[in-house]
Amino acid sequence: MGRLRGELTGVAKADHCYLIALGSNQRHQIFGSPREMVATAMDLLDGTAGTVPSRSRIIDSAPVGPSQRRFANAAILLETRLNPLGLLAVLQEAEAAFGRRKLGQRWRARVLDLDIVMWSGGSVSQPDLTVPHPLFRERDFVLRPAAQIAPCWRDPRTGLTLRQLAARL
Repeated sequence: MGRLRGELTGVAKADHCYLIALGSNQRHQIFGSPREMVATAMDLLDGTAGTVPSRSRIIDSAPVGPSQRRFANAAILLETRLNPLGLLAVLQEAEAAFGRRKLGQRWRARVLDLDIVMWSGGSVSQPDLTVPHPLFRERDFVLRPAAQIAPCWRDPRTGLTLRQLAARL
């Protein structure tokens, strides 16, 4: 984590704004409960990957898939100069720094999950990244926090605002 903070400190003027979803359902040996882990990740990203002008409340949600543990979820707006693939690399490095492993079963317990949900640049479709996130419209644990901080952001596919999408769930 120290390396991550050291490499990214001093991120200059923002060119882009991203909506990032955060989640955790596994206790971290140093940072504590999933709620504390999500709060720590919010603090880490603010000032390292860019500036966080807005953050949602942390909510509890049921797991998706075979995991038995409840999740702590939240969302932030992140202003940064990083392009989508650059930000994806930073988010994956942060996940790894907190102990996330990408091997094994999908949707298993995890210390930290960071996803780019939307960004001010519209859509991206590349082998390693699709923005908007392909499943965000179906996930209350993403839409509820996102609608708290960016209610008027519009889904480029449906034209609906995040507030409207959240109300539909």
